[in-house]
Amino acid sequence: MKALLAMALGAALAAGVAYADCSYPVAPAKLPDGASATLEEMIAGQKTVKEYDKAMKDYVDCIDKEVDQKIAQAGDKLKPEQKADMQKVEAQKHNAAIDQLQSVADRFNEQVKVFKARTADKKG
Repeated sequence: MKALLAMALGAALAAGVAYADCSYPVAPAKLPDGASATLEEMIAGQKTVKEYDKAMKDYVDCIDKEVDQKIAQAGDKLKPEQKADMQKVEAQKHNAAIDQLQSVADRFNEQVKVFKARTADKKG
């Protein structure tokens, strides 16, 4: 009986590892300064922000799947309050990640506006 319990526990832990490696993406350390950046630097900055966007979306998908998997594995053993708490925590992580992503995108877009205004002055 103990062996069966140990095997079941081992299987549950192994299945739980599937999404346990949801690593939070690191925001770009530096965005280009639109007041002085070259076009190439702005394009590189855009590429960095797009990569961060994809990494953050992958992270959000991962944590969504992770909580769904944990709830499914727990089945009837999970009380409604426990399920609600798990979903609440996941929603907080999800929303914090999206807020962080939006902040990075907003900062980059502000630098794009500065860059466009600066380069438009030179053309005109």
